Amino acid sequence: MKLPDPASVRALLLDAGGVLVRPNFARVAGALRVRGVAADAAALAAVEPGVKKEIDRPPAPGFRTDAERAFRYFDLVLARAGIARSAATDEALAELKAYHDRVCLWEDVAGGVRAALERFRRAGLRLAVVSNSNGTLRLLLDRLGLTAAFEVVLDSAVEGVEKPDPRLFRRALDGLGADAEAAVHVGDLYHVDVIGARAAGIRPVLVDEAGLYPDADCPRVSSLAGLAAHLVPEGGRAHFC
Repeated sequence: MKLPDPASVRALLLDAGGVLVRPNFARVAGALRVRGVAADAAALAAVEPGVKKEIDRPPAPGFRTDAERAFRYFDLVLARAGIARSAATDEALAELKAYHDRVCLWEDVAGGVRAALERFRRAGLRLAVVSNSNGTLRLLLDRLGLTAAFEVVLDSAVEGVEKPDPRLFRRALDGLGADAEAAVHVGDLYHVDVIGARAAGIRPVLVDEAGLYPDADCPRVSSLAGLAAHLVPEGGRAHFC
């Protein structure tokens, strides 16, 4: 499916994990290695897109909330990377969870994100973050120097509602003073981001970095940088004001 016409877009709602930031797999690998478990950050990162696709399903027992999906997520990452579950891996994951609960483990800024955000802002787009998170989202964005790019930051744990519930998207629109028809939501999980955005009357774009959603009934990009290249071409005239 075609990406939105740049002239029709005035506001962008962006997911955090999988769009702006990724897990710090160097930290994950380090927590495993100090416990005698052979682990490579690049190998863990390589299997991650397939794991996200596996947990991307309609709400169901064990996968109903973001916390439930996260519980399965790291088990699957380790399994796909060929790391057997053990007392050592359980201890490492407990340490990582405690770190995530404090400051958020999704702390690696995805390639091209900073430049894409600057491009959007120069073009006059209104930007919001709409994320299923654990209460640490604003702290994370502050740590990474990304907060200033956004007019609205919505963390599901703070808001008391999470995607795909359309209320979270509508709060972002209200905060931006934007109409749903002029907004696009960018996320990396079909049943969370695409379904939720559509329920709020917002056009979705799915970030599909590994090309795992060829049959998805929505526009796809491999990265936020790819969307920026479409909406604000280099040397092109901005359509937003």
